[in-house]
Amino acid sequence: MNTTPVDGPFPIRVNVTPSGCELDISSFLFKAVFTELISAADEDPEGLVEELKDMAELLRSAVHQGRDSHARHEFDARMVQMLAEYAGDGLIPVYGAQVGRLRDRLAEIATPRSVPTQQDRRAS
Repeated sequence: MNTTPVDGPFPIRVNVTPSGCELDISSFLFKAVFTELISAADEDPEGLVEELKDMAELLRSAVHQGRDSHARHEFDARMVQMLAEYAGDGLIPVYGAQVGRLRDRLAEIATPRSVPTQQDRRAS
């Protein structure tokens, strides 16, 4: 299995799965998201804990009240804010040569390949 990363500002590993692929974005999570959370905790630990406690309360309420509840909408809006603050809106920059390598890796995975049992049947 080819596990060569698509290198760039945040290396991305593209791994084959039985039904398609998975994108390993752990480098982005480590360097961007967790670093931002750790910095926020260092600057205002009580504020971050309170924010997370409020989010947990909203989530519990949203689960209890259902998908179209005020709590669900408030939770979603706050998650969008957190995503912007801690994870660059959830966007991983991919540019230059990295775009081509990602395209090539996905094309390689998307290329139809025979299933081992189909190969066995043809050989018989």
